[in-house]
Amino acid sequence: MTLVATLDTSFDLLDGETLLEGLERTGHEVEYQCRSGYCGSCRTRLISGEVRYLSEPLAFISRNEVLPCCCVPVNTVHLDVAQAYEPEQLALSEDLEPQNSLDFTKA
Repeated sequence: MTLVATLDTSFDLLDGETLLEGLERTGHEVEYQCRSGYCGSCRTRLISGEVRYLSEPLAFISRNEVLPCCCVPVNTVHLDVAQAYEPEQLALSEDLEPQNSLDFTKA
């Protein structure tokens, strides 16, 4: 897992996740179209750190930009992107009643 810092939060990228998938999971809205480095819609400014591309992007990117749809961080990265919303945290409610039986034959 690699640390990803944004303008207002930070999170660990999960194994097998692209940078875009991690940003989406944590409530960041990043524009995208192709998810494979062709269109450049997800172009994001890289403040610090280094990424590795899973496939060579065809879209133009400047020196301080990345295409999060097709890259993963090599080390801790800091991106110029903000959270659009707080991701929902699933929690058990104390009001839940345990189910006593799974017998579906009773009417």
